[in-house]
Amino acid sequence: MIPKLHYISKGSSPKEHLENIQNACNSGAELVQLRLKINSEKKLLKFAHEAREITAHFQTRLVINDHYKIAKEVKADGVHLGITDTCPIIARRHLYTWQIIGGTANTLQECETLLDKGVDYISLAPFRISTTKDNLTPVLDLTGYAAITDVLQTETPILGAGGITTKDVTALLETGISGIAVSEAITRDFNTIRTFHELLKASTIAEQRYTFE
Repeated sequence: MIPKLHYISKGSSPKEHLENIQNACNSGAELVQLRLKINSEKKLLKFAHEAREITAHFQTRLVINDHYKIAKEVKADGVHLGITDTCPIIARRHLYTWQIIGGTANTLQECETLLDKGVDYISLAPFRISTTKDNLTPVLDLTGYAAITDVLQTETPILGAGGITTKDVTALLETGISGIAVSEAITRDFNTIRTFHELLKASTIAEQRYTFE
């Protein structure tokens, strides 16, 4: 089962990324994505090993952004592939059978393509303009999410991402997505992890109550 809240690492240096991952784990994060953009794969492998040590201590899941070979090397829980990254089918051939693959999408067609390629979850983004990424694709907002999830009707988890705060959660879940990926809001205040969890759990309880009735 894919956790409903993903923390995407953020920092001005690799050390800061690792410190923020530790803070997130210490605050109750269930899944962390190491999103470290450096050119040296050797250095990235080193930091990925360190991230794996931190997350293993807290029994937190670790996903590596982009680099599926490094995800396999450090035995991370999976890899997250961007729109221009490796094809999920190719990554799947190299990964362990238990490792998950997530993919980023911005349109209905991109979602359908990822589903055809067997991803375990889709990060549908961006919800709003975010400072985490450059060259952003068009903002989706609530209307965009609802339009896509209405057509998809999939059991594969769809996560909202891109500038999401605690104030957005309830309305976002009403569009049909199943969870969220957050970077900025959590990095600013790791205590928000508890609030995000409470909001996401409240939605789950409401769904269960509706189903049983």
